[in-house]
Amino acid sequence: MDNKMKQVVVVGGGLAGLAAAMKLAEKGCHVKLVSVTKVKRSHSVCAQGGINVAVNIKGEGDSPIIHAYDTIKGGDFLANQPPVLEMCLAGPAIIEMMDRFGCPFNRTAEGFLDFRRFGGTLYERTAFCGASTGQQLLYSLDEQVRRWEVAGRVEKFEFCEFMRLVLDEKGHACGIVVMDLFNLKLDLIKADAVLFCTGGPGMIFKKSTNSTFCTGAANGRLFKQGVRYANGEFIQIHPTAIPGPDKLRLISESVRGEGGRMWVWGDSTKTIEAPDGKTIPCGKTGEKWYFLEEMYPAFGNLVPRDIGAREVLRICEQGLGVDGQMQVHLDVTHLSKEQHEKLASVLNIYRKFTGEDPREHPMKIFPAVHYSMGGTWVDWPAADDHNRDERFRQMTNIRGCFNAGESDYQYHGANRLGANSLLSCIFSGLVSGVEIPRYLEALHDEEHTPTPDAVYKNALDQEERFKGELMRRSGSENVYVLHEELSDVMLREVTVKRDNDGLTRAVNKIKEVRERYKNISLDDKGELVNQSYVFANQFDGMIELALVITKGALLRNEFRGSHYKPEFPQRDDENWLKTTIATYHSQKDEPDITYETVDVRHIKPIMRDYTKAKKVQPTLKNIPANIQLPV
Repeated sequence: MDNKMKQVVVVGGGLAGLAAAMKLAEKGCHVKLVSVTKVKRSHSVCAQGGINVAVNIKGEGDSPIIHAYDTIKGGDFLANQPPVLEMCLAGPAIIEMMDRFGCPFNRTAEGFLDFRRFGGTLYERTAFCGASTGQQLLYSLDEQVRRWEVAGRVEKFEFCEFMRLVLDEKGHACGIVVMDLFNLKLDLIKADAVLFCTGGPGMIFKKSTNSTFCTGAANGRLFKQGVRYANGEFIQIHPTAIPGPDKLRLISESVRGEGGRMWVWGDSTKTIEAPDGKTIPCGKTGEKWYFLEEMYPAFGNLVPRDIGAREVLRICEQGLGVDGQMQVHLDVTHLSKEQHEKLASVLNIYRKFTGEDPREHPMKIFPAVHYSMGGTWVDWPAADDHNRDERFRQMTNIRGCFNAGESDYQYHGANRLGANSLLSCIFSGLVSGVEIPRYLEALHDEEHTPTPDAVYKNALDQEERFKGELMRRSGSENVYVLHEELSDVMLREVTVKRDNDGLTRAVNKIKEVRERYKNISLDDKGELVNQSYVFANQFDGMIELALVITKGALLRNEFRGSHYKPEFPQRDDENWLKTTIATYHSQKDEPDITYETVDVRHIKPIMRDYTKAKKVQPTLKNIPANIQLPV
């Protein structure tokens, strides 16, 4: 890199953003870290259960290859396989790095890292910090970033929101427009490259486990500026959350990893179709029916999340819900005091919001919107691709604009295995921290002139004009009412169970909401801490992503992972083993949808089966010998 320190903007202060900021600073870049909240309050802090790495401490024969196989299979073979393989291979080094940073992982009596089982695997490969793993990982990485902050390599811009990408005459990213969330002042941050780690779009559905600032607005704004969005239709519904009138609060998979059991009261007069196609009674009348354990004896309560969520819904639709409502029991009353202590933070959440102690009374839970497997499309040249040196991992289709974490689509396919998110966030952040300097070196080698000031002024002026226009709107619509209507249709038609008639209605409703949004009026038109304006501005991008999610689901006529259409009950690899790519067009009322072939170079797709307790030793072919891990 040349003598002039390269400027990189990282938008998002969660695990992916911090991992990238740390690596970029190590590589000699000057990083400006932009976050809508305090970095240590980023949504990664809410991750509870653990981080998946295959280090085989417990002697079960686990390996990164098996981890990659479980991840690819768990995602119903829709994930490109090279990034999944490299992520799993990097897992052991990442956990060693975090341990070296002082992350307080749980230990065995002998002092080794402790591991528990999570869904979609028969191995204990989930390292954890009680039930606050995301928080501890986040704090550990933040300490490393603050070292570079003191050294002058990192600047933090907290309580600032990304509003617009600045593109030079060639269409390359060269900075961003940001807004101060206290006084709504718009400003420019110039950069040689920009990385987005802005999380998922849970607030589109409103009743989700996500923090209220997880709106997806940043990706929506990027989408409207030409960034492609991939696999938007794949939304993960977590099987266990506390039902509530306002939002839904996560009950971590770690509860089931420690032995929590899901059940309802049985009714032998009712029947249900088991995974093998046989019709079985719904337990014995008057006795506890552990339905997942009976239908999936190998994995029991730790089936992948898409399966768990569908089965809970099926049980409730049978009229077997607890107290006649849409909820089932998650029981930890039989666990030991030591296990309760490991789960203390999660159990306290339940007690705080329900008034009942789950140590004494079984919890009542129901599925909730939790995670987006889809996200911004990013490139991934594998280590042995012939054009590897000309392409950059984690770069979007806009040159100089990178994306990582839950904000991108790359690592989970049609369904995410629990505890893979923390690994994918740290890994993709570290990869970005390696690839961006490579891009900057290539940029340095090109002949180019400095970006004219007029380019930056034009971007700032566009955002100022939109701000003024939004403030001046004086129609009859209320943006919060529109959000309620949007979330209602998304929850009803675009979550666990989908059908084309409902999805068509949802598409039409979203278009209606978009038209009515033009006619909103803000009660608060002031400049100081105007949360109504901030949300109204975010809602513009949320509408576009809602349309991407719903149209992608409407067109995909198959059953794959989290995308369940009873009218198309089978996975269809012949027609649908492909990535959905959405592109925005301002002249059209819907996004263009195209498709891209999934990279299955390492293992051919097989049908998912979680009814048999068989540990496999998979063979992944064509593994490059020159993989360089970013740790």
